[in-house]
Amino acid sequence: SYASLVDLPWRFDIFKELVKSLDKHVHYFSKDLAFDIDVKKIKLDSLWINILPGGGVHTSHIHPNSILSGTVYVAMPPNVSSIKFEDPRLAMMMAAPSRKINAPKEIRNFIYVSPIVGDVVLWESWLRHEVPINMSVENRISISFNYGIRQ
Repeated sequence: SYASLVDLPWRFDIFKELVKSLDKHVHYFSKDLAFDIDVKKIKLDSLWINILPGGGVHTSHIHPNSILSGTVYVAMPPNVSSIKFEDPRLAMMMAAPSRKINAPKEIRNFIYVSPIVGDVVLWESWLRHEVPINMSVENRISISFNYGIRQ
């Protein structure tokens, strides 16, 4: 994933078109987040391809030095893993009891998003996330990206 080319929009026209579309999504998402910056300064930092084979995982991580991150889903075969987001308060809940399985989504320790092909999922880059084991025998393919503030 991280070793793939990060200049894909420069190399291939299809990625240029993708970035135009992502720029629009990021523009509106950043407005919804009420950032106190000119949204025109939020620019693509990096874009890379992820291929997660059957049995593969992508362990819990954040995206430092960026403000918004996201993924576009290209191939999501049956039984493929969702993306798992962690409540950022989890580290502070030292003595908190576990939550009921049917607790409201907004107070769960983890949220699972099961995207379909073509979906774009955006989040703030500080939000810890992971991709649990791919239970499919087929590859889970996505394109991930980061946006940062540029002058």
